[in-house]
Amino acid sequence: MANAILLAIADAVLTFIWVFISSTLGLVTTEILKAFNLEFVSYNGVNYPFIIITTLLIFVIIFTFTAIGNAMGGASFNPTGNASFYAAGLGSDTLFSMALRFPAQALGAVGGAMAIMEVMPPKYRHMIGGPVLKVDLHTGAIAEGVLTFVITFVVLFIIIKGPRSEFLKTLMMSISTVAVIVAGSAYTGPSMNPILAYGWAYLDNWHHTWDQFYVYWICPFIGAILAAWLFRAVFPAPPKVVKQKKA
Repeated sequence: MANAILLAIADAVLTFIWVFISSTLGLVTTEILKAFNLEFVSYNGVNYPFIIITTLLIFVIIFTFTAIGNAMGGASFNPTGNASFYAAGLGSDTLFSMALRFPAQALGAVGGAMAIMEVMPPKYRHMIGGPVLKVDLHTGAIAEGVLTFVITFVVLFIIIKGPRSEFLKTLMMSISTVAVIVAGSAYTGPSMNPILAYGWAYLDNWHHTWDQFYVYWICPFIGAILAAWLFRAVFPAPPKVVKQKKA
């Protein structure tokens, strides 16, 4: 129990920092493009410099936060990640530990969103924020569930079956994350992380609505758990070898 409480505290701290930093990703990318006069460079309507810089920034963020999370004993900032590892039979989480960790992550997300809005200069505040539902409710819910399913399966594959190099793993996860973000940008943001959506929804007084719960909580969790079950079915864990005692 003590370990679960410590992990919950670590989750709250890590999620606070994650929301604070990740919310500025679009702003930082835009400022870098402006600095190098690349903001209007595109090919066939696609702004490749924006995608490349975003991928590099996400790579740095994931690499850094993975190291911090490991140093904090396995802290996490995404409850669907915890749920998917539990459903896949991986990790050390239990239902009890997740019941402590998820509220702590939500608290950290709210704190992170409030903090970045407090320190951000007013002229830049319109450039930060969380995911926004851009389509009808059911389309958004399906999109968020499918996108979370895809990214969860891909991340599980990279972590468990991917290269041994942490550098390559992080690079592959960064590219996959950007690809899913681009695919879902016209639908829900996307979030693929209920806590991230919740933190910003709290500031907009939208956190207690059915729409927020349905699109950004229920469907991502369903997608993540289904992806974990599929991964477990496709890549079953090797059977445990029981050593027989010698007579």
